[in-house]
Amino acid sequence: MTHDLADQAKTLEGRSEQIQATESARKALLARRRHRHRYSLQLHIYLSFFLVFLFVAGVATALMLTMYGVEKKLRFLEIVGEYMMEIQQARRFEKNFFLYGTNLNDAVENVYQAKQIFDNNSEELRKILGKSSQAIIMSNLRRYETMLERLVDLEQTEVTNPDYPLRKKEIEIELRRQGQKMVSLAQDLMKKEKESLSEAILRSRHIHIYTPIFLLLFLVLNAYLLGSRILGPIQRFSVHAKQIASGDFTPITPERRFRDEFTDLAIAINQMIQELKKREAVLIQSHKMRAIGTLTAGVAHELNNPLNNITITAHMFLEDYDHLSDEERREMIKDVVNEAGRSREIISNLLDFARESGSQLEPLDLPELLRETINLASNQIRLSGIKIELQSGGYLPRIHGDRQQLRQVFLNLILNAVDASSKGGKIQVLVVPADEPSYVAVKVIDFGSGIPEHILSSIFDPFFTTKAGGKGTGLGLSVSQGIVAKHSGRILVSSVQGKGSTFTVTLPVTTIPADIDSSKNLSGRG
Repeated sequence: MTHDLADQAKTLEGRSEQIQATESARKALLARRRHRHRYSLQLHIYLSFFLVFLFVAGVATALMLTMYGVEKKLRFLEIVGEYMMEIQQARRFEKNFFLYGTNLNDAVENVYQAKQIFDNNSEELRKILGKSSQAIIMSNLRRYETMLERLVDLEQTEVTNPDYPLRKKEIEIELRRQGQKMVSLAQDLMKKEKESLSEAILRSRHIHIYTPIFLLLFLVLNAYLLGSRILGPIQRFSVHAKQIASGDFTPITPERRFRDEFTDLAIAINQMIQELKKREAVLIQSHKMRAIGTLTAGVAHELNNPLNNITITAHMFLEDYDHLSDEERREMIKDVVNEAGRSREIISNLLDFARESGSQLEPLDLPELLRETINLASNQIRLSGIKIELQSGGYLPRIHGDRQQLRQVFLNLILNAVDASSKGGKIQVLVVPADEPSYVAVKVIDFGSGIPEHILSSIFDPFFTTKAGGKGTGLGLSVSQGIVAKHSGRILVSSVQGKGSTFTVTLPVTTIPADIDSSKNLSGRG
């Protein structure tokens, strides 16, 4: 009794440690969630659209500024072209005057028109040329105009002025030099503006060419980053979903330095995993209680024999005490002790199976574990009039697993075989190497009625049962499949209706030292 209480205390302590560890992991996840910055997918998408908008707005602004600059340069070239035309026309009239003595007033008129062009567009020209350049051009134009006016005045004194030829020659030389200077300056201005205009047009062309390229590169990069953020976690969650379906309830751990919608999903899945663990524990325990109920009938029948023997011996000892020798008394007391020990062993086996315990991994000898399981179910087997045979294929490597949970799996398969067999039938339990390397197989074979082919694929579904009403819950095979999956194994079934069924449990052999820490929890695998 003291030993049982100590075991129960250890079990409660182990379960408390597991609960504390799970809670600590959950708190750690929530703490990391609080400390990491949030960068959601929604923000990523909005930011991407905002950057595209900024890029397009920047390009549009650059194009507008370029087009505005082109318009200003075209306007400047138009003004300078009109100015050049007037100056060149004045120069032609100037040449005609010195050759033929005509058109001097026309030259003055053209210079006046050129001056008017500059005065009418002075603000625009000042922005483009600057004050100094504009002042130089206007100064040259006024000087040229002044010399033409002097030439007009000189023409009026041609008859009376003896210095007329000399003065005319001096003014002619100065006019030609000043006119050439004005034309050269205007041509230089036009050349520079044309080069600047060509550069602006080329810049606009480059913007039109490179904008789609950069926009395409940005969209491709953004699609890659967004796709990686979405497809990577989806693939990861898909793997975890398959692990959960196979019975591996390892929680999802954060892998990123920031939080997003997938972080919230991971926390929700981890909470779901905790709930699944609790519900699975409830299912396993409820199935264990059902198995205990099945075994109780056999245990009660088995306990009846030693109790009868103890009662009879005690009555004989009481009635014949005075007539018995010391040797006979000792013999009768020894019989009582033996029968009491036999009763305690029967109850102890049932208590060992019924006792709740944490999942503990340890090296296991399958034939020995199966003998213990068969011994546990021996009363039920004997009451059913069934013969059971255990056969082991020579030396087999050990497996690594939880003794209590695997015993529950094999007990469920053996009791199902007993239910499926008729009285006087036979059950075979074989332990052999599996077809897959590094695996060992346990085959539970009955020769009963078999399972119909159309329901064979549904027997591992929760709450599915073929037994008569009230005899089964439909959880046994489903729970057993979950336990075996936790041990990285499989349960397979083959059946021929009318000839019997074979359930095969394949488990991986241990590849780690036998003295491994046996307190490792199954739920931490993976």
